[in-house]
Amino acid sequence: MQPLALTLGEPAGIGPDLALAVWRRRAELHLPAFYLLGDPAFLRRRAERLDLDVPISSVKPEEAAVEFAEALPVVDIDVAATAEPGRPDRSSAPAAIASIRRSVADVMAGRAAAIVTNPIAKHVLYESGFAEPGHTEFLAKLAQETTRRPLHPVMLLWSPELAVVPVTIHLPLTEIFKALSTALIVETGRIVAHDLRRRFGIARPRLVVAGLNPHAGEEGALGDEDRNVVAPAVAQLAADNIAVRGPLPADTLFHERARASYDAALCMYHDQALIPIKTLAFDHAVNVTLGLPFVRTSPDHGTAFDIAGTTRADPSSLIAALRLAARLAAREDAAAAIEQAGSVAPAS
Repeated sequence: MQPLALTLGEPAGIGPDLALAVWRRRAELHLPAFYLLGDPAFLRRRAERLDLDVPISSVKPEEAAVEFAEALPVVDIDVAATAEPGRPDRSSAPAAIASIRRSVADVMAGRAAAIVTNPIAKHVLYESGFAEPGHTEFLAKLAQETTRRPLHPVMLLWSPELAVVPVTIHLPLTEIFKALSTALIVETGRIVAHDLRRRFGIARPRLVVAGLNPHAGEEGALGDEDRNVVAPAVAQLAADNIAVRGPLPADTLFHERARASYDAALCMYHDQALIPIKTLAFDHAVNVTLGLPFVRTSPDHGTAFDIAGTTRADPSSLIAALRLAARLAAREDAAAAIEQAGSVAPAS
């Protein structure tokens, strides 16, 4: 399998610190080979600041797997990063964006097995004119430029304890009622079921769908959206032979016994999904983008400007993201090989 492509993320954040720290523990943790997309000189300066003995090797992607044992492989994105820890500057957005662009180009060309993205600072990107809501949407846009077909990216937050999907993502609460539709829930559920089968190896994924309103609407007494929007989506998914239940009251969906009854919970809005998983798995949850033609994972935390440039950042989520990316990419490769073998079966 090809190495993983790890993006730089926000240069002033903890992403570079974590990349350096986990490479030093590569053997101890049995990590899959990866290369970092960034500015080699910047990484050397950050390693020196952290007093970490990490040799930096400027490489091409095809050289990364061999170099990984002796040095952190860095593929130069030809954009200098100059930001100091905790202090984004004019180089921050161009470096972060260039790293993401190159990661997609590499994975689509087969030079990388999957993408692992370090955290970005959205406000820094927005101030530079960045037009996408976030990582997920930008990755989908870049993939569409290559595939020439529309894609519907879906955010899955995964941990051994819980997997959740926000059907609507980065929206103010006042806009959720307008954005949520039966069609959106159905499309999201289909993508989740497909990728849980193909990439996670779950033969028949079990989905639950959270109600939008308290008590899933109490049969219309607390709002009719669950009865008129969510319930028809659940019925359509069931008609598609997907194992699904709902809408169910969100306040009883995340205790231990309830979690044992499903593989992923579809939630109607951002915080309904992220509050429970960050409560249960704050340090090791992984953000996975479904619905793309490649595997993408990311640590489920932010840039942590307040501790950037120190050794205090916890690498657990990045370690989990690297391991999960390798696991999903291997399953994707196996599924693709089976499909290819079927398409070239000898004629009778």
